Amino acid sequence: MDPLGRWDADVVVVGSGFGGAVSALRLTEAGHSVLVLEKGRRLSDADLLAARRDPRAYLWAPRAGMRGFFWQRIFRHMAIIGGSGVGGGSIVWAGVLLEPGDEFYGEPALSALGVDWKTELAPHLDRAARMLGRVTNPHHGEMDDHLHSAAKAVGAEATFGPVPSAIFFGRPGVTEPDPYFDGEGPDRTGCRLCGECLLGCPYGAKNQLTLNYLFLAEKRGVEVRPETEVVSVRPVDGGYELVTRHPWERGRESTVRARRVVLAAGVLGTVELLHRCRETGALSRISDQLGQHVRTNSEALTAVLQPRGDDLSRGPTISSDFHPDERTHTTQNRYMGGWHMRAQLGPMVDDDDPGRRARRVVLSILGSPLRQLRLMTAHRFLNRLTVLTTMQRLDSEFALDHRRSPLRPWRRVLRSRLTGGARPPSNLPVANEVTRAFAEASGGRPLNLLGESVGGLSVTAHILGGAVMGATAADGVVDTNHEVHGHPGLYVADASVIPANLGVNPSLTITALAERFASRFPSADGPVLSESP
Repeated sequence: MDPLGRWDADVVVVGSGFGGAVSALRLTEAGHSVLVLEKGRRLSDADLLAARRDPRAYLWAPRAGMRGFFWQRIFRHMAIIGGSGVGGGSIVWAGVLLEPGDEFYGEPALSALGVDWKTELAPHLDRAARMLGRVTNPHHGEMDDHLHSAAKAVGAEATFGPVPSAIFFGRPGVTEPDPYFDGEGPDRTGCRLCGECLLGCPYGAKNQLTLNYLFLAEKRGVEVRPETEVVSVRPVDGGYELVTRHPWERGRESTVRARRVVLAAGVLGTVELLHRCRETGALSRISDQLGQHVRTNSEALTAVLQPRGDDLSRGPTISSDFHPDERTHTTQNRYMGGWHMRAQLGPMVDDDDPGRRARRVVLSILGSPLRQLRLMTAHRFLNRLTVLTTMQRLDSEFALDHRRSPLRPWRRVLRSRLTGGARPPSNLPVANEVTRAFAEASGGRPLNLLGESVGGLSVTAHILGGAVMGATAADGVVDTNHEVHGHPGLYVADASVIPANLGVNPSLTITALAERFASRFPSADGPVLSESP
């Protein structure tokens, strides 16, 4: 700590998801004093259990009185879902730990950086996997049988198998001493195979960040300050001053000062904060590339509802996967507790024209309203439901600008804009093909997500980019050490730095990149940075 008392911490980390949690632990291990600021709440097991029955305990819209953890933001071209709270996206994470393929490392945006990413990331991927407790999922149930049949039907049986999971399977429901960190971690309880991973795990089985990186960081003295939203960052006295406010109690602003700042608020949080700071002049030298090169995993969400009496709910949320073709990846999902899915599914319709597809779906529903009503009111709906996530390495790209809100023009908000490339898909033919194959094998009904089929939106939990790496400020927002061009001592360590589509669930890669970032961070006894001209 600074002997003159200028700083509240050596490093302030904004956000406690995968990038923020890694940064907090590794930087405190390196001798820095670290303060983590998290917009969401610290959630107890009781809070997570309450979310299964109370929307106010599940949804995150704090000024509307909903102070849970799950949020969805709808843009013109996509809808993005995520989690807010201590642990960030790991709260609503399915616990899948897939590594990127060789195609990712060969992307021009990565190779242009002059780093052998495959070699450099390898040890960090291994370390991240150990920290997150990666094992091969041992559970195989009826839902996995149906996915296996679908893989066989589309000629991809050889690629089918169990996923690598961040779950302590142990003995179901039995609590045991820490199995991961030589007794330094918390006790853990064997997975109950309840299928509720996406609603947060209150049973001590899923390896969310509060049970590894954040747990160990706090044990080593890191302060995690929840319900603290950062609204501004500006250089001051060779470091940075952050203005914070309470997410729902108006008028509660305060300031925090640190020698260095790590932004890890997720793509939307980080990009919006940097936009705002550039506009006010607080961070005037941020690259014009801010908000550019945003990608999703080009995915589609589809579903199959089984006949009455079937129950596919036993198992972790995601237990198996396969590759329908060389650029496509599909997983199945159990979604126990996902009560909102009843109103989000409708008939399966193929059409690459969004407007025409929407009309066809609406006409189908109006032509058979009782069928749609039976779908929405189906008995034991979630026990019978399989959600399929199909992702592609299609290089769709868009921008997130900071412009006037169309609904509240006195406010500036993030708004999506296409940039000339392929738009994120709302209709993925291979996803529908796989879903029909699953339905044929299981005797169920194939379904599309209405947000995609009627809304024309690409729905994703896997958003990347917006503050991407670049050799100079003309190419990106941060350099290969994650430091913001033009603002020494300010860093970004979340998915917004990734300049290429992963094509698989990104959590392990984000964690590994944060491990690499922390390993290259300036030493604790280094000089306080003076503001560059």
